Amino acid sequence: MKFRKPRTKKTFEEFFKLNFDENNLWEYKADDVDMLAELVDIIRPKELKTVLSVDINPLLELLRDNERYSSGLAAYLKGILKNKKFSKILTDAGILTDADFFFEVKKRLFAKLIPDQPKKDTLEYVLNQVFFMKTDPEWISKIAYRQVEDLFELLNFRAIYISTAPRTPLAELLFAMEVTLHRIAGRALESEVIQMVPEYENLESPFLAIQKEFALITDKLLEERKNYISPGDLGYKQILILYKQCVDYVDTAFKNSAKYGISLRVNQSLLRIRQYLYRLKTLLPLLVLEKVEDAKRNTIYLAYDLIEYNCDKNNVRKLINESTQLLSYEVTQHTANTGESYITKSRNEYFRMFWKSAGGGVIVAFACIFKVLLSKIDTSAFGYAFLYSINYALAFIGIYLCGFSLATKQPAMTAAALVRALETGRKNKDVDEDEKHRAFAEFFARVFRSQFIAFVGNVIVAFPVALLGIWLIDIVFQYNIALTKWFKLVNDLSPIHSAAVFHAAIAGVFLFLSGIIAGSVANRDKHRNIYYRIQEHPLLKMSLGRVRTQKLSEWYEKKWAGIVSNFWFGVFMGSTGSIGMFLGLNLDIRHITFASGNLALGLYGANYNVSNAMLFWGIFGIGIIGLVNFLVSFGLSVGLAFRSRNIPLSELGLIARSIWKYFKHKPASFFFPSLKKS
Repeated sequence: MKFRKPRTKKTFEEFFKLNFDENNLWEYKADDVDMLAELVDIIRPKELKTVLSVDINPLLELLRDNERYSSGLAAYLKGILKNKKFSKILTDAGILTDADFFFEVKKRLFAKLIPDQPKKDTLEYVLNQVFFMKTDPEWISKIAYRQVEDLFELLNFRAIYISTAPRTPLAELLFAMEVTLHRIAGRALESEVIQMVPEYENLESPFLAIQKEFALITDKLLEERKNYISPGDLGYKQILILYKQCVDYVDTAFKNSAKYGISLRVNQSLLRIRQYLYRLKTLLPLLVLEKVEDAKRNTIYLAYDLIEYNCDKNNVRKLINESTQLLSYEVTQHTANTGESYITKSRNEYFRMFWKSAGGGVIVAFACIFKVLLSKIDTSAFGYAFLYSINYALAFIGIYLCGFSLATKQPAMTAAALVRALETGRKNKDVDEDEKHRAFAEFFARVFRSQFIAFVGNVIVAFPVALLGIWLIDIVFQYNIALTKWFKLVNDLSPIHSAAVFHAAIAGVFLFLSGIIAGSVANRDKHRNIYYRIQEHPLLKMSLGRVRTQKLSEWYEKKWAGIVSNFWFGVFMGSTGSIGMFLGLNLDIRHITFASGNLALGLYGANYNVSNAMLFWGIFGIGIIGLVNFLVSFGLSVGLAFRSRNIPLSELGLIARSIWKYFKHKPASFFFPSLKKS
């Protein structure tokens, strides 16, 4: 079997000898960009990561030594680039086209598979064919600027300031900036955006003002036929002031999300305005010339920008990062606020957490019994999913409304509080790094012991209450409800005889999602002014009275997000097994508190006739299930919180070392509070 040798790149000499020798083959390819793509491919490095700089001196020397090559290449490139429209790259490439986040993601993903091919009279078509790799801007930036300048001069390129006639580079630039300003103003004047910045309600919009100033500058350029403005121009200085006001407007809107909440649509609208403002920031200086040589420099920088924008236009990762950062921050802010209540400080709070967790264990024990009873109903897989989901949801909502605690719900909340504490420490410049990490380690010890006592309270109470419940049912009704199910109840807890670890990880994911739901519901209701709307509802005030309506509004604000979160957590937990059955996959959930109750039911169902090995793996499995529940939900929540606050993951190494150091110094503090009263 013969293997084809890998294609080797031509050298510059081979390329020019083939296309620019006496036969002038390039003239037959004058309208074809493939030849330019081949030349760029010769320059493009194979291994970009190992390349510190890209040297085009061999090309420059070849063009200097052979006038036929330089004049031929110049004629070819000018023919390819002549009258090519590029304003669409400046106004559209890499900019959100719609406030619909999911539409934008789908559009960019599809464009990655089948790239959009614009008309051949546009510069975008040329760039798509020549600079089609996303890494092209990286290696282009590694070419020494002096070499690029030499190439510009060798090919006798002209600066963009020659003319403002239609389809000239300067006309395209001015048109792109005008379109950008119109789109910024249009989006900024939407009612949903305006409501985010009530501070500007009685002030003139800076977006309309900057439009007017730019129109004056454009008229000035056309009338004076100067084709550029000086840095001291009063109109230009006024534009810079208005630009700063526009940026402040958007920053204020984002900051106000903490007060008013923010929807995904408004977030996307503000992001689009910010993207356009950043684009305008790179384009405005191109109108200014202080020295003659600046004309060449600005032209080269415009070429850099066009290549970069075009290569980056379908970047999905960047879109997701920008679009979700603020929303994830708002969500984790809510979970962090909730998480603070789960972190004990004093001995009194520590033991109060135990009793709260004990209350949660009582409700879970009854939920375990009800689930066994529901399993005896003859119904479909959907029927079981519905019944189990209602059972779980009512249990979780009951725990929440009674002020009790479910240990595994805490990691998703306390993780955000931990990261917020870390962020606060990082902002404190007066304290050295070691002291910051030590303070964080001490805070982590408080979180850990709070989780520990919550686990203890849930587990040691759920077991005896479930045992008491099944015994009473047997005494009253002469019926052992777990008689036929005891083996499954106990065996499913074993980490080696079942998929308990995997199922515990699934439960951990659901715990994380329930925290996200709580934060997103709170953020949504805040943005929609739901609390105020309930408070001032005319029908409610007439029927309940103003005081009761006010109390209802306050109750809704405090409790509704948690109720919705716990309801969906119950649905996730109750429907997983049925979904697994439908898909033919081994999907189910294992939760530490329910595991404790199920072990009690299984032991009673077997009349305590269980082997020592089975009992050992059941008890050991409860601990493993709890650990996996905690690690998965806590890990996912920490990752989201780090992401929302732009804290690098490299910080985790320093944090881990400081926690370990603190643990060696005070191991007991991770499980028990200090004996000193506080």
